[in-house]
Amino acid sequence: MIMKQFRLPDPGEGLVEADIVSWHVAPGDQVKINDILLEVETSKSIVELPSPYAGTVTELLVGEGDTVDVGTPIITIDDGTSVTVPEPVERSGSTRGQEAAPKGPEPAEGQEAQPQQADPGKREPVLVGYGARAGSTKRRARKVADKPEEPHAAVADAFGTDHPVSYRHGEPAPLHPVPAEPVGDPLPQPGQPHAEPHPSGGRVLAKPPVRKLAKDLGVDLAAVNGSGPGGVITRDDVESAASNAPEPASKGPELVEGPESDTTRAPAPGRQDVRIPIKGVRKATAQAMVTSAFTAPHVTEWVTCDVSATMALVESIKARKEFAEVKVSPLLIIAKACLLALRRTPSMNSRWDEPAQEIVQHGAVNLGIAAATPRGLVVPKIKNADLMSLRELAGALQKLIMVAREGKSQPADLAGGTFTITNVGVFGVDAGTPILNPGESGILAVGAINRRPWVVGTGADERIEPRWVTTLAVSFDHRIVDGEQGSRFLADVAAILSDPATALLF
Repeated sequence: MIMKQFRLPDPGEGLVEADIVSWHVAPGDQVKINDILLEVETSKSIVELPSPYAGTVTELLVGEGDTVDVGTPIITIDDGTSVTVPEPVERSGSTRGQEAAPKGPEPAEGQEAQPQQADPGKREPVLVGYGARAGSTKRRARKVADKPEEPHAAVADAFGTDHPVSYRHGEPAPLHPVPAEPVGDPLPQPGQPHAEPHPSGGRVLAKPPVRKLAKDLGVDLAAVNGSGPGGVITRDDVESAASNAPEPASKGPELVEGPESDTTRAPAPGRQDVRIPIKGVRKATAQAMVTSAFTAPHVTEWVTCDVSATMALVESIKARKEFAEVKVSPLLIIAKACLLALRRTPSMNSRWDEPAQEIVQHGAVNLGIAAATPRGLVVPKIKNADLMSLRELAGALQKLIMVAREGKSQPADLAGGTFTITNVGVFGVDAGTPILNPGESGILAVGAINRRPWVVGTGADERIEPRWVTTLAVSFDHRIVDGEQGSRFLADVAAILSDPATALLF
């Protein structure tokens, strides 16, 4: 049978690796074309990968949590195509006393092995072309247990453009072994290290993902007894061996230095350091923030304003029937105020082109909204937000935040931003100093909207009243935006939030 190998494709944006989040299938499951096989996490999002083949899952080649390079085989699928595999040639020096079957011509790369024909007699038609005449192939008699057989091999189908779903990454898929009955120790496959000697006198049988797990956990595979078929060591065997491993010899209590004494005492149970791998969204965010902080000269300005009129407008909009199916919040009005203010200060919607030594003012506003998710901070974009009505903007905001929190934002949704809003107020924070997203010249941070005492009126009518108040902070790239432009933009946003009627002036 032909074993189809599915290689990890590039989920988008020229990525070179991805983390395996979860498998949706297991060995033995039946799948159809476009059934979801697994979820992978890139540096930008979680992506579902569909199956390019229909058939039976035979093996998962990587485990959950593994970081896999693009183009690496991750699963094999038996599509049910039946072919006759030529008998392997006996190794030189064999003492089996039986002549090796003659070896036919090797199939070309990307082509499936054709069945052998015993004679030029009548042939039975198969799905494509003609196959072997019925009864033309014979199975060689099984050898005794003390003379192991070499496993048969089948040619894996290369990824080609004639398949309904095709992923091409470099060279065609390599040969993939067809599982044989465990008569003896299999030969090591090309590209794989030779198996270590086992305490029982044989070789250690373990798949590459299991060997990697053992290496990460510090488990010696030679000391593990495999519970799989034919003594194959499984993940459970490795994890069990790691959990039963004896504690290293104690080197005495750890020295803990403190301000009052330098006495020695052992660390309290459950207070050991925890190491968290830097990968996925966290890795991408860290790289982007370091690049931004040390490339663009940041300037941040603040303003505290009375937004009571905005809060009243939000309640009024909620009562309108055209907004009944969307969420209306102060963030909607703040986003609209930014879009209006950007018309008067286009430099806040620009980027610095270092190779060309030019400032590029964007023709459209792709508004980024920073969203806190279980995977970390992501910034999906609302494309052409400046052309949307308030109702369209409300629907786009609701969908954007919902998809982001579910971890379903696609790479295209996270790229191409021109200006960003980050709402730190949802955490009860009054203000912050936001860092620019790379490639953007402005970002607005919105603080908590709280009831505070505020001076209203003038002259003899001056008085203190409880009002809805917030603090806005804008950071900008001082190579592109000077102080006058940044201040005008922030003042315009504050003016619209303090009196939404001023939006008619923009």
